[in-house]
Amino acid sequence: MRSVPSSTYRLQLSADFTFEDAAGLLPYLRDLGVGWIYLSPVLQATPGSTHGYDVVDPTRIDEDRGGEAAFDELCREAHRNGLGVLVDLVPNHVGVARPELNPWWWSVLQQGRDSRFASAFDIDWPAAGDKVVFPVLGEDDVRADGTTANLRLQDGELRYHDHLFPVAPGSAAPDDDPNQVLDRQHYALRPWREEATRLNYRRFFGVSSLAAVRVEDLDVFELAHVQVRRWIASGLVDGLRIDHPDGLRHPGSYLVMVADLIGDGYLVVEKILEPGEDLPRSWPVHGTTGYEALGLVDRVLVDPVGVEALATLDRRLRAQPGEWPELLHDAKLEVTRVILGSEVRRLARELAEDLPGTDRGTLVAVLEELLACFPVYRSYLPDGAHHLEHAAEEATRRRPDLADAVERVWLLLRSPTHPAALRFQQTSGMVMAKGAEDRAFYRWSPLTSLDEVGGDPDTLAITAEDFHHAMRERWLRCPDAMTTTSTHDTKRGEDVRARIDALAELPDWWTGILRDLLDAVPVPDAGLGNLLWQAIVGCWPASEQRLAAYAEKAMREAAQQTTWTEPDEGFEAVVHAAVRAAYADPAVHELVDAAATELAPYGWSNGLAAKLLALTMPGVPDVYQGSELWEQSLVDPDNRRPVDFEARRRMLHDLDAAGAHAPARPTRLDDPGAAKLHLVSTVLRLRRDRPELFADYQPVRAEGPAAEHVLAFDRGGLIAVVTRMPVGLARRGGWGDTRLVLPAGRYRDVLSGRCTGPGTAELLECLPVAVLVREA
Repeated sequence: MRSVPSSTYRLQLSADFTFEDAAGLLPYLRDLGVGWIYLSPVLQATPGSTHGYDVVDPTRIDEDRGGEAAFDELCREAHRNGLGVLVDLVPNHVGVARPELNPWWWSVLQQGRDSRFASAFDIDWPAAGDKVVFPVLGEDDVRADGTTANLRLQDGELRYHDHLFPVAPGSAAPDDDPNQVLDRQHYALRPWREEATRLNYRRFFGVSSLAAVRVEDLDVFELAHVQVRRWIASGLVDGLRIDHPDGLRHPGSYLVMVADLIGDGYLVVEKILEPGEDLPRSWPVHGTTGYEALGLVDRVLVDPVGVEALATLDRRLRAQPGEWPELLHDAKLEVTRVILGSEVRRLARELAEDLPGTDRGTLVAVLEELLACFPVYRSYLPDGAHHLEHAAEEATRRRPDLADAVERVWLLLRSPTHPAALRFQQTSGMVMAKGAEDRAFYRWSPLTSLDEVGGDPDTLAITAEDFHHAMRERWLRCPDAMTTTSTHDTKRGEDVRARIDALAELPDWWTGILRDLLDAVPVPDAGLGNLLWQAIVGCWPASEQRLAAYAEKAMREAAQQTTWTEPDEGFEAVVHAAVRAAYADPAVHELVDAAATELAPYGWSNGLAAKLLALTMPGVPDVYQGSELWEQSLVDPDNRRPVDFEARRRMLHDLDAAGAHAPARPTRLDDPGAAKLHLVSTVLRLRRDRPELFADYQPVRAEGPAAEHVLAFDRGGLIAVVTRMPVGLARRGGWGDTRLVLPAGRYRDVLSGRCTGPGTAELLECLPVAVLVREA
């Protein structure tokens, strides 16, 4: 088995799609051309978990997904089919929503600091009198005297509604008052709202039911990697995808231990890089999971002129004079104060030990501003010290009243070994993720296809030259990093984004369509309306249930008029009425359907272009489950819907039976996606069977009147050719005598099966993309 896959195919495992189901899919994936299967988390998660990121016992394989024997057989069967196995590993945190299911957490709650697992968690014991603060109480259950209603002692456990908690040995008798028993425990049950201010254990982002662990400590590492060690020793697993390394205290040290464990296995990290940022050179990994590649692919297909007009439209709709950097700063500042206040206060406590003369409130204000001004997810001191310096300068500019305190705090935070510096690095990533991905992205809607993980919405488009430069750098620095266009975390599926991208070529048209929609069904926030109607038109046709769920998530994540914790029923009812009108109001339905129909051929063109770029650019292409056909999902959990693999299997069989002839150019709104499946299977098979075709990267120049509408590059024998900005191409009347400047040789387009010359009118006659292979 190759140590680096030719490609991967991501499978989302659950109780409804088990290891056995995945094993049954292997012949299809082999025929598709897939190199390795790429499995979502497989360790024991909370029963009923549909994603698997809430692992409760890292020493066991998840029973809902089929258990250890079925997992082992899946891996062996994959190898028998010539497929490698990549597994998504979650080292940063464990699920604690149900303490009785997590033996580590149960032990800590029962025995406190004396538990053998106490050191596995990142708990600030002194902050709460040597207790773990667990925020689970409903507000109505907290009495005026501070005791808890609906708390009972039963079968030697404390029970609160459906929650079970352990009792310390010798701390309770059967007839004891349960509140008095609670007072004797190593934990304190607090109102759920206090998670933002009084929580004393590190968690994943703002999710208190996911407690972070010190997995980079050797003892904890060994406990947490029992299964991984078994996989490697047994030859079951060939590589790992590491989830959220930015949450760890010492990511580099942890990755060194993982690399030592898996030997020459494939190792990638879910690391989100901001534009211009690189992975630390010292990390022993093949690269990231590809979000930065996604951002480049999207932006090279966007019209740079029209997108500026859409930005002007969005500013007018939202009545906000500020630009993206200002919006992002304010969203991050909100997060430090509203969601992650506990983390900021813990940082302030650590700093106060070395800054005794600085008021605690001042320290909190300085930290809030520094975190809001930090320009990337995190630093890895001494790497990235300049980001901290930038944050300090920007914080001082924004808050000159804090200048002296900023200087004192910065001097401590720049030290690679200071406890507060280490914790600040863990916290800055949380603030960026919650502030950008889960807030600002829902408040910024010039072109919502750019509001995506790994992308900077302030960069609306890039040139072909920019793209080639980035690809050349990628080929030289991280040729084995993953590339992706859709994941379980993307806000919109790749073909939703591709259709929305076309709006940048039609800003006046979209302004009129949006005006008609907002006039027909007004919403109280026109900017949110822009975001919502782009999503609806982008994924149309879709069920009302799916779009209603998206609307709820979008407005609550934006957290401007309504939130998850304090929903505004009146505001939400108006927005949901707009979604309902797309189905119930014939005039609105006709507007939406006509708009989606108009965009469809341009969206399909962009979708094929994006897919070919991702499949052929430097890196290991990942195909998210089902995205070999049109991927029109919205944000999770919509992107974890069941996939009709049988339909894909039949279509692939029919395509193969028809021979090497491209399906018809997709133009209809209801196109089944055969052209995309043909493209994906053709390139994946070449990746697997002819790796020598992907041994270089050189731009291929175009000449002629429509040269700006074609992007091409030579991978060392395979030349990828895609159409850019298809609306503009149609308006200019087509390609004319535009030609590629091809290296000498005779070429066949393996999508159409035809030998072809350099003229783009001939080359791109059948499809908006071509894959040329040199024959002589």
